[in-house]
Order: sequence, then structure tokens, then C-alpha cells
Amino acid sequence: MYFKNRFNAVMALFLAISMTLISCGTKEDSTEESSNLSIEFEKYELENGLDIVLHQDKSDPIVSLAIQYGVGSNREKTGRTGFAHLFEHMLFQESENVGQDQFFKKIQDAGGTLNGGTWKDGTIYYEVVPKNALEMIMWLESDRMGYLINTVTESAFYNQQEVVQNEKRQRVDNNPYGHTNWVLDKNIYPEGHPYNWQVIGELVDLQNATVDDVREFYDKYYGPNNATLVLAGDFETEEAKTLIEKYFGEIKRRQEVPKLEPMPVTISETKRLYHEDNFATAPQLNMVWPTLQQYTDDAYALDFLAEIISSGKKAPMYKVLEKEKQLTSRFFAYNSSQEIAGEFHIQVTGNNGVNLNDVEQGIFEAFQLFEQEGVTDRDIERIKAGLETQFYNGISSVLGKSFQLCQYNVFAGDPGFIEQDIANIKKVTKEDVMRVYEKYIKDKPFVMTSFVPKGQMELIADNSVKAPVVEEEIKENVEKVVEDSDEEIAKTPSNFDRSVEPAQGPAPALNIPSSWNAELTNGMKVYGIEQGEIPTVNFSLIIEGGHLLDDMNKNGVANLMTDIMMEGTATKTPQELEEEIEMLGANINMYTTRESIVVQGNTLVRNFDKTLKLVEEILLEPRWDEEEFELIKTATINQIKRSDADPNTVANRVFNKLLYGEDHIFSYPTIGTEESVASITIDDLKAFYENNFSPSITRFHIVGKIDEAKALESLKSLESSWAAKDVTIPNYPASNNRDKSSLYFVDIPNAKQSVINIGYIALPRTDDDFYPAEVMNYKLGGSFSGNVNLILREEKGYTYGARTRFNGSKIPGTFVASSSVRTNTTGESVSIFKDEIQKYKDGISEEDLDFTKNALIKSNARRFETQFSLLGMLQEMSSYGLSPNYIEDEEAVIRNMTLDQHKELANKYLDESKMAYLVVGDATTQFPQFKDMGFDEVLLVDKEGEVVDMEEVKQ
Repeated sequence: MYFKNRFNAVMALFLAISMTLISCGTKEDSTEESSNLSIEFEKYELENGLDIVLHQDKSDPIVSLAIQYGVGSNREKTGRTGFAHLFEHMLFQESENVGQDQFFKKIQDAGGTLNGGTWKDGTIYYEVVPKNALEMIMWLESDRMGYLINTVTESAFYNQQEVVQNEKRQRVDNNPYGHTNWVLDKNIYPEGHPYNWQVIGELVDLQNATVDDVREFYDKYYGPNNATLVLAGDFETEEAKTLIEKYFGEIKRRQEVPKLEPMPVTISETKRLYHEDNFATAPQLNMVWPTLQQYTDDAYALDFLAEIISSGKKAPMYKVLEKEKQLTSRFFAYNSSQEIAGEFHIQVTGNNGVNLNDVEQGIFEAFQLFEQEGVTDRDIERIKAGLETQFYNGISSVLGKSFQLCQYNVFAGDPGFIEQDIANIKKVTKEDVMRVYEKYIKDKPFVMTSFVPKGQMELIADNSVKAPVVEEEIKENVEKVVEDSDEEIAKTPSNFDRSVEPAQGPAPALNIPSSWNAELTNGMKVYGIEQGEIPTVNFSLIIEGGHLLDDMNKNGVANLMTDIMMEGTATKTPQELEEEIEMLGANINMYTTRESIVVQGNTLVRNFDKTLKLVEEILLEPRWDEEEFELIKTATINQIKRSDADPNTVANRVFNKLLYGEDHIFSYPTIGTEESVASITIDDLKAFYENNFSPSITRFHIVGKIDEAKALESLKSLESSWAAKDVTIPNYPASNNRDKSSLYFVDIPNAKQSVINIGYIALPRTDDDFYPAEVMNYKLGGSFSGNVNLILREEKGYTYGARTRFNGSKIPGTFVASSSVRTNTTGESVSIFKDEIQKYKDGISEEDLDFTKNALIKSNARRFETQFSLLGMLQEMSSYGLSPNYIEDEEAVIRNMTLDQHKELANKYLDESKMAYLVVGDATTQFPQFKDMGFDEVLLVDKEGEVVDMEEVKQ
């Protein structure tokens, strides 16, 4: 995978702020001293220059190994872009002692997980495994660091070229606004600057790359002297050091890689560009100012500036752009300071039909308001307040700790730089924020892009010139046959026989955390797990019903409920509520699902009571702010309009309608439709609240450094204040009544990829066969090593990923096979899915069944590590009436499954001859072929699932 910048890399890899921590500081709502925000570690260096950082954590029987190389797209050259990301893919293929596609399979077979990521400034690889597999991951990682390049063949290289090009099509070419960053970087950074090109690279560069290019790149940047290895988790230090020396110590140094010096840029004049976007349904304006590199005083202050002008009810951008002018409901600002340079971004996606001249004018009016109102001490403290909570969230897993230590060592030269980083954040003042605004933003040149829907040129900001975006042309697929030499791969000399995979020893035994449950006098059920590793609490309050309680004629009320209820309380304005949550360093989110309304929270233990009091106020004292309600409706309607630009959203919406039928609420999107949302009044929301909010259908879950007695004591106020009422949740039967194979095609003109969804109604989660069916599905498409992914991605190079899965709740869910494939491989890809599902019913091998058992059983060692994962376990228990030891029961299902049972389940729940085959892509080039592919019916449908004819598409 690739990331646009360091911030996105970190966020995507472990889904929590940790090592960057550059957008917040600390403020305690208590007289207690703040905890020491640091991680203990030991650092040393091998003779070959490899930096080693060790962090011991015996909380769970797992270990994480992360290796970060000092190479990102910033080390590439013009005409040879995309190499760092392409090489990241190559390292997962094979090495001298590890066979083709065995990296993923061996890690999964051990019960582990792995991945990698590339961004402008770095590349990282990681594994998390049960502790008994520690030596195995040392063996794997060292083999691709020191014993890989002889295995880079023409065929393997061509395959990954195709995979990476498909990743680009999926993330860039087939997405609304996907080319924005290309246009911005080309105009912010001069030709030759390391940030002038995209991490994913230019398509022509990827297509022209050669094996020799890759060998040269590897030799220069992938040596031990350009890397940091971090080991975190349950290990013995001396044993780990011995293994590190054994596997990595003999790897030879490679070329010396000098550290890049800062290269901040300036621009002499404002540049204004536009692009007609094939996928966008709403106009979008981006404004970018060049700033400077990370860890500088100004970079920290710029982070604060972005937060103050764009985030929350007090933000000038909110007041002017959304509340006053109603030009947008989707906007943000951020500062992206990276290793050698930085940029300050503002992005505004306009409401439908909004002229971007008005948006530009609104941004400058917001700047004027910012100058008038200035920055207060409370603004600064509000931003700093979340630091401690976010720090602990970031280190709640051994992987999060590994990433943090890696990043700081590579970019700051000290794994413990977190303490200095936090000190730098804490010293930011309101004067600093105003200073950087004056220095980098006010009256300074910028780059601006106007991306507008096709045919809506009148929305472009004035004086813009056309951006030279290159769109890939859809061509007929031509298979390229690459013949490799028959010569045996040369082996690099080693001090020991690296072809022998290390033995793993016994896997850690299942150790399910103790849980408790209780029922309050008002009928609310409470479930908890005490987990004291970090001083935080995660909780969720789930009210049954959600979208199930929507009236089909006013669909979307349940979704609007969770927006309006976060907009203040009877005694607090929306801004006041927002600030109280922030000053506690807490997070409270409320959202609607198909079958529930959820309030989810995360806070420090010492602030739990105050956070819970706010949740109680939100639930029991809604404000019903009519002005905010109208803004929410506008935002929702525009979100629905924008969703038509997303092929995946269109595919999911149409798929649900085709499978569930118009009489089932699941065929209607939870968010509603433009028409239904427009018709909803605030009285509809009040009625929904009065009729459907009750503790009698509510479950509360809590995980953290808090015991049962304290948790129940904290809930007493909610228990006494919230009275129960009778709530009837409608019953919507769902069953599979399909009797033929149907191909449905939704047209997205000129789509560079086709989204494929195949399946039908299957099982509810409550069915005795549901979990056995999930086990059965694992080798078909339940993981990277599933058959469909190995063929469509690893063998063919048609896609970035392909999966199959069973979904289910109390209501029968779906079996789905899905992927996004290169447009000119659409027909063949659908046929491969169909064939593989059919062949799977013939049975799998004993080896594949053993792989399934190992992957699923051994991975339970990782299942209980974080508070968030334990919260999910409690929610599953409470939702489906499972026992506290249900995971033990699942292990028994896996362990006892035979080949005959596996085959019986496949034949019972997989029938490709009766599935719906939905394709969302370019109808002109791809639809006609399906009429000759043996389907019982072939239909062209619109984005609402209604049948249309080809003539309508051509118009």
C-alpha cells in the first residue's frame, strides 16, 4: 500500500495517533500529575549499521517486528518514479530461501498478520505473531533484507507492476478528485524536487521500469545501514539479541545513504488550475501554501493554526462557509510538515452546484474573521487537551509502539523523541499561531485547484488554467507472457543453512479475559472487562433498532438522530458541548447502523465520570437545535449526491436492493435518499426519540482500567434518570429465493476499474452454521492467501485485492465475493470468481484445511490485546447472547472440522448458478460481452438498481 504523507501512513497502519502527535498537546482536568508519556526501550547498533530498538511488553503472548528503511518516493528520480512503492510489493514475493507467495502464508499459518507501507519519506514492513514464532519472523525479514535480489525475475516483476498499476487505478484514477495531489505537488514543488511526484508513481514510469532498475534501487537503499529494526512484545532480551545477531548480523552493508537535508520551497506567484473530473458529482477547491519541514517550531504552530481555523463550531471556516453561506458541509485544513518540506492545505468540497469563486471568497472572509477574533488561551488548551488520551491509544498495541519507536529513530535519531515532541507541542502559544499565519498564509502566494464534475465548467474559479492530467485510455486486454530463465537461483553465502525454516514450538494457549455482566433496574444490560495496561477507558452504549425502525416513506430519520443529538444539549450550545468533550481529552461519537444506534467513547480513567455525565446529558436532554438540524439535512443530502461518484458505494447500494428487495428496509440506504431526507422534519426526529430510545433495549459495554463496582457506581445516575418504555422493533424476514444466475451492470462511463460484487442472501449470525461457514470460506477468499486473491492478484495481476465473506447479524446477511479489477479484465475476472466458487465445492486439500485451522486458532493470541478489540468481543457477546467463552467454542468448531464437513458446508452455502453478479464499470466497452457468458439473464441497471437499456446509456 502507499500513503500520501507521513501522517496518513501512520494513521492507516495502526489506526490511532501515536508517533506524530503533532496536532495536540496536554491539559488535565484534574490535580493529578500527568503520566510519563514515554516508552522504555533499549537501542544499539550492529556492526553492519542496522539500528536495533527493543521494547519488552509481556501483557500479551505476542511480538511485533517492524523494519523501516530510509527510503520513500523522495529517493527516486524524475522518469523513475514509483520505485519505492513498487519495491515494497516485490519484497512480499519471494527471497532465496522463502518460496513464491510464502511470506503471507507462513505468517498467517503461524496465526500472525503482516503488511507494509510506503510514503514520501519512508517504507516500513511489519509482522505481529504469537511469541513462539519470533525466530520465524527474524528468518523471513532477514532473508528479504539480505537474500532477495537474485529472486527478482522478469515474471515476478511484471506481475507486481500490474498489481501496483491496479492500486493506482483503484485509489487514484477511479476515484473522485483522485488526481488532486498530482496537480498540487507538480505546482508546489519544482521539477526535480523529491516531493514533485506521487508515491504511487507515474503510470508510464511503472510500465517502463526494468528488473535492472529494481536491482540498482535495492542495492542502494535496502541495506542494514539504512534501516531501523524494532522488536516489541513478549520476548527475553538476551535471546532476542542472539537471534538478531544470527539472522541480521552477517548481512553486508550496502551503499551509504546520506540523510536528506531540508528542502523547503517558496512560490513567487499564485497558480490556479482546474480539472473536469469524470467521477466527481460536486465541485472541490484546494488551496495550498508551502511551509517547512517537521519538528520545527513553526511546524507545530501551523498544526494548531489548521485546527483553529477549520475544526469545530468556533472555527471561522465553519462559521462562514457552512453556517452563514451554506456553501459546504465538508471542509478541513491541515499542515503536512514532512522530512524535508511541508505544505498547509485547505480543502472545501462544495455543496451541489456551488460556484468555487464563492468558496474562494468565503475562505478569505474566514481569514478576516480569524484575524478579528484572534486566538485565545482556551483555544490553545482545547487543542492540547487530547494529547494524553491519544498517546495511550497509540501505544495500546505492540505494533503501535513499534511504529512510534521506528519513526522517531529514523526521523529524529532518537526512539525516545516523544518526550521532546510533546514538550515542543506544549510550548506552542497563541502568539506563535498568529505569527505563522502572518508568515506563511496571509497575503502569500498559493496553489489552487478547482475540480468540477464533467460538463460543469461554470463552477470553476476564475482565471484557472487547465491542469495537464493524463487519463489512462481503456484498451483491450493483451496477456503478456514473460518467460524466466531455467537457471537455478544463485544462493548468497551464509554462516548457516538459511533454507531451513526455524521450528516454532508450542503456540500460546487460549487465554480469554474474564468478563462480567449485570442488569440495571431500568433494564439496561451492562458488560465489562477490566484491563489495566493503560489508564484509559473505552465504552459503547448500543440502542437496538437503528435503521430497522425507519419508516420507508421517511427513510433516514435514524441516521439524522445521531447527528442532531451531538449538536448540543438543553443546557449547552453545540459549541459548548464540543469544547467540554475536548477539554476532558475525550472522544464521544454517535452513529447509526442498520440495527442500532451507537454512542462510543474513549477517555482517561480519571475523566470517565465526567465523560459519562456528558453522555447522559446527550441522551436525556437533547437540544433539538432547528438551525443545526437544517445544516445537518443539507450536509446529508450533499453527502448522498457525492456518493453517486463512488463506484463502491453505488455497488453496495444496488447490491442490497437487488438481494433484499423493495419490501425490506435493508434495500434502502441507512443514510436515506435525497427525497426522503428533504421531507424529514425535526418533529419526525422527536417522535423517533420518544418512541424508540429506551434502556430496555440498550446494552452498555466498558473496557479499561476500571473494575465492575466502579463502573456500576458510575452508571447509577443514568440508571435512575432513564426510565424504560416498551419498544417494538419490526421484523423483516430475509431469505434466498434466487433461482438463476443474473448479471447486472451499472454504467460508470470511462471507469478505469470495474467493481464486482457476487452473491446472495445467506445466513444470520445466530445460525448454528454461520461460524462453520466462515471457517469454510477462509481458504476461498477469507484472507490474502485465499484462492481468489492468489489468482486475480498474485497470478494475473488484475486487481489490488479479491475477497469472499459471509456477513450476518440477527437478520440473514449475504455471501459476497468482491474485487475491483482493471477494466479490460472485467469479463475474465467475473469468470474466475464463478469458476473458483464452483471448484471450491469439490473440496480442499488436507494442507489447506490445516492452514485454515492454524491461521484461525493461533491468531487468537492477538485477539485480546487492545481495549478496542475487547470492546468488540463484549459487543458480539451481548448482541447474540454468546457465552463469555464463545471463542473457546469457536476454536472447537475449527479444530474438529473435517474435509467432509468442509465440503458439505461449501455445497450447502455456495451455489454460483443462483448468485447475483453485479458489475459497476464502463458499460460501453464491458457490458456486451456478458450476453455470451452463460448467465440466465443479463441486465443493465441504473444507480438505483432499475433496469435501463443501452440506448439510455449512450445518451
